[in-house]
Amino acid sequence: MMSKGIAFVTGAARGIGKAIALRLADDGFDVAVNDLPESSKPLLEVVEEIKAKGRASSSHLADVSVEEEVKAMFAEVVQVHGGLDVMVSNAGIVRWATLSDMSVEDWDRIMAVNCRGMFLCYRYAGLQMVEQGRGGRIIGAGSVAGKRVGSPFMSAYAVSKFAIRGLTQAAAMEFGPHSITVNSYCPGPVYTDMLEFLDASSAEAVGAAPGTFIELTKDWGPLHTTGTTTDVANLVSFIASEESRFITGQSLSINGGMFFD
Repeated sequence: MMSKGIAFVTGAARGIGKAIALRLADDGFDVAVNDLPESSKPLLEVVEEIKAKGRASSSHLADVSVEEEVKAMFAEVVQVHGGLDVMVSNAGIVRWATLSDMSVEDWDRIMAVNCRGMFLCYRYAGLQMVEQGRGGRIIGAGSVAGKRVGSPFMSAYAVSKFAIRGLTQAAAMEFGPHSITVNSYCPGPVYTDMLEFLDASSAEAVGAAPGTFIELTKDWGPLHTTGTTTDVANLVSFIASEESRFITGQSLSINGGMFFD
């Protein structure tokens, strides 16, 4: 089957990023994937899963907060695959701490990965797509925490996700004249390693039993369930498609109704 184009997903070794990469491969895209060097083994496993679907793939190790690494990474993707049509900036981190207790180092690291990393990926994807002249899709990982702060223990994370909404709108305005749409997806609780980390952090902070936080998330919306990585990948699949051509600058909620836009 002829490729629909070249997609690139950061933070794709596991969780939501992996689900997105595999879904885009199912949709007919050749998919390049990124993660940190310490995740090289699971990232290569994702590459093999994509290839098993009959699509081309490649792994690219880099820290998205470091400009030279991001610049080199995008150049590698284009060199290997011949271009770029969809870029999903999924990589992100979280810390469980109030403003009163958070160290400056942790604050700076969250902003570096979640904000600077998103800026760099948007920038180099946009530059490549403008040069190609065939339009494209730029997609970023937002969060329900970027629309409503739900916990004082996720303050820095929430700030970084609020920033992504602004970045997405600004990029949509800049790249729109080149037929490039820019949107972000904003999940609520989704069962991933990150949710397990938050559960463990919450249990330690308040003396609750493990699993308590995860169970609580099921009651945050009227559907009374936690989302899956597939749920998010389904939304990204649509944003990446031709059918989404008239949607840009949006931060699209997928949260089981815990927050109504």
